[in-house]
Amino acid sequence: MQIYEPAEDSYLLQKYVQKYASGRVLDLGTGSGIQALAAAENISVREIIAVDINYDAIAKLKSVFHSKIVSKIKYLVSDLFSNVSGKFDTIIFNPPYLPQDKNIEDPALYGGKHGYKLSEKFFAQVSPHLAPKGKILFLFSSFTNKKKIDEIIETNLLEAEQLEQQHLHFEDLYVYLISKTQLRTELERKGIENIHYFTHGKRGDIYTGMWNHNISDKKILSKKLIKVAIKTKRKESQAVERISNEIKWLRIINKHHLGPHLLFYGQNYFVYEFVEGEFILDWIAKNKKTNPKTNTSTNTKIKITKMLTAVLKQCFLLDQLKINKEEMHRPLKHIVINNQDQPVLLDFERTAITKSPKNVTQFIEFLVRLQFLKREKALPLLKEYKPNINQKNLEKIIKCFS
Repeated sequence: MQIYEPAEDSYLLQKYVQKYASGRVLDLGTGSGIQALAAAENISVREIIAVDINYDAIAKLKSVFHSKIVSKIKYLVSDLFSNVSGKFDTIIFNPPYLPQDKNIEDPALYGGKHGYKLSEKFFAQVSPHLAPKGKILFLFSSFTNKKKIDEIIETNLLEAEQLEQQHLHFEDLYVYLISKTQLRTELERKGIENIHYFTHGKRGDIYTGMWNHNISDKKILSKKLIKVAIKTKRKESQAVERISNEIKWLRIINKHHLGPHLLFYGQNYFVYEFVEGEFILDWIAKNKKTNPKTNTSTNTKIKITKMLTAVLKQCFLLDQLKINKEEMHRPLKHIVINNQDQPVLLDFERTAITKSPKNVTQFIEFLVRLQFLKREKALPLLKEYKPNINQKNLEKIIKCFS
């Protein structure tokens, strides 16, 4: 495996390593060791771990670096963070960033098919090794796709300051100074680990993580890991009030055993227990695929009907509370069926108090479109239900499709 020799990118990054490196330093993908040596010259640096996947590169550094100034440097063979332990005040990374050339194999140059695969892996793994106020010095090229790099950094709850852009004949080089966002720092301080981007909606981003929840029982303190979802407003969204509105309603409906279990919240975010399961249509489609050895079409219909009835009863409870959830006319991603085949309603950001709640009626409209109910049977029952939201009228609707 070739050792990457210093070039324009190395010298550009070196300038900022000399300026910003401090405390305990990790030089990841050290190669020739140019950044480790630059960090060692900084009096505010107390220790450097020079890491490379290439055993020959590490062996060469050990044999070449003998002077007193490099006594701070320790050497480690590791594939990214696989053998790295502890936290660092400064992490330096000048990754292979060129898109893969079909005719050349050189891991010192190429960062995957599009040039950012290794960087993506790095940012997904870096946070547990970065001190709360730590900094990452990161260099990449315009060949790597700057827009994609910015997206990767943002979705890992990190933020970047561009220190320099240097134009060469064939590309632009960028040096970023990267740190944890305030949100990530706060979540980790509260005990959430392994935070990863999950998905997004129109106004919010959702992340998953594992929460270290301490449970004390008869003086025995144990550690329980709970998988959680973290919902925060999207960067481009101005709808801060949507987050606070959803927090408000989750606190209310949780008392009635509705919605995902809210654990805690802060400014512009909240954390709730992750619901393992499938969205409603995926769950229905899976359960329609009857296994003749263990099930029958009749049992399948009963199982689906039981689930739909449970959703309807939750909608009815919301109606009784004069709470309008919204989205129930097309709840494709608003109902998750958990591993116990129980439905959980999600997304209460548009919820409001109302004199005329429509949760049951909207969900029935959805069932009509799915052909679980015939329109001519459903409409008269809804007309009777709307002005008289009561158990009797609910039972009439349930009998209609059960």
